[in-house]
Amino acid sequence: MRLGIFAKTFAGSDPGTVLGASKAAGFACVQYNMACSGLAAMPDALSAQDVAAVSAASRASGVAIAAVSGTYNMIHPDPAVRAKGLARLEVLLRHAAAMGTGMVTLCTGTRDAEDQWRHHPENGSAEAWRDLLAEMGKACALAEPLGIKLGIEPELANVVDTAARARALIDTLQSPALGIVLDPANLFEVATLAEQRDLLSRSVDLLADRIAMAHAKDRDALGGFATAGKGVVDFPHFLGALKAAGFNGDLVTHGLAANEAAGVARYLSGVLAGL
Repeated sequence: MRLGIFAKTFAGSDPGTVLGASKAAGFACVQYNMACSGLAAMPDALSAQDVAAVSAASRASGVAIAAVSGTYNMIHPDPAVRAKGLARLEVLLRHAAAMGTGMVTLCTGTRDAEDQWRHHPENGSAEAWRDLLAEMGKACALAEPLGIKLGIEPELANVVDTAARARALIDTLQSPALGIVLDPANLFEVATLAEQRDLLSRSVDLLADRIAMAHAKDRDALGGFATAGKGVVDFPHFLGALKAAGFNGDLVTHGLAANEAAGVARYLSGVLAGL
């Protein structure tokens, strides 16, 4: 597995700075965010110079662009907000290959109108699921002819909150563009070690044929997020399950401070070496 990090972990508004910092900390790839180019994370347009700067920085640093972040609230209660997000996603999809990546990552969304990472009680409704299928279908129609993967991540606060819901989305839409970004810390809040291992194993087994990227974030004992290696996630078990399932893609860490990055790179590299 190739080790990566969210580019936004590092300060900077040009790709050369953030990719150089990623390389120095020990990472071979990044999940890029257009904010690292001094732009909005979901820009309305990208110039040829914006795109070329990312690919040039990647070549110069030797740090690959594993994916570009394209998250917007796909089930926002206001259809106009969804439409604006989809238009911005199309911008990223059309320029992804030129930036050196074959994947744009997504957020399946929440009915919360203010925070796309906050749970809403209507996320489990039939209407929310219907809206997700419609919106994701539109995204797939944009991605498929371009040969770009859409990386969706099961997250407790979103409409796709479990591996089973992710499998249902894949099986319903039947799009080759759909891929899974699997983060162990987004599959549970508090669990015993045995419960956690069982959940992670079942999630990997259920989604194995579609896992396009793994994330490495941690949970503390009270259910809050933590830096990878500092919490309760059993990374040897999780990464071992991924390896046994045949996954050999990118492992991208996030949810950490820049000054923790080198230590996390050493920790995850050690876990991978021991598999």
